[in-house]
Amino acid sequence: MSKARPTIGTDGLALPILPPERDERVWAKLVRVMFYTPGFLAMLLLKAGEPEAFGITVELLMLSSAAAIVGGLYIGTQSSKDGADNVSKIGTWCGSLVLELLAAVPLLCAIPSLFHQLAHSRLLHAVVPGSVDISLGASELLPMVAILPFMLYQLAGFGTLQYIVPKPVNWAINIGILCLIIASYVANREEAYGWEKRFGSILVVAMACTVFYGVLKLRQMQAIYDARCPPKATK
Repeated sequence: MSKARPTIGTDGLALPILPPERDERVWAKLVRVMFYTPGFLAMLLLKAGEPEAFGITVELLMLSSAAAIVGGLYIGTQSSKDGADNVSKIGTWCGSLVLELLAAVPLLCAIPSLFHQLAHSRLLHAVVPGSVDISLGASELLPMVAILPFMLYQLAGFGTLQYIVPKPVNWAINIGILCLIIASYVANREEAYGWEKRFGSILVVAMACTVFYGVLKLRQMQAIYDARCPPKATK
């Protein structure tokens, strides 16, 4: 069994609470999934959707795919062996933060609008004489249900963000994510594509700023931890 991480430094003061150790192999596999899935969906929408109805959906999907590569770069730097510096010790945590906020969040924002566009595409569903246009009704909201377990992931202690910001700020950020995703989807349904782009852009900028702050904060926390609780040399 692994030893409990020290909570008090050599100076007698409390050490920063860092995220727990995580298996970088699992996150590396997620990188592959997050790279291919949004990219495929973006090409599907470009192939089957109507250009005026794209809104910001394709951009969000491509961002999700590209962010997965960046997350993989961070995860690839992870090392806890002799010679590891402060940066290499936080590689997986930084990579998970990128995947959570710049890959998963844009994907969750794009999926409901993607489904709406594919369900109502005139290219996929050509109108023929005698055909009946069946409305999906409330069932069209089913893709949005994926947002709920993501909120639970973030607020129930699974996410990386909770180790970087205070609990009230964590709640505010995630509630903001939920509200912006809903607002973007409603704007897409109402064909207010200008507002959809505004909401999506605000979401992306907020996530990028949060990731930027989070990576620097993790680096600072790890530096303070190592300075006040030097790692023991391996035998």
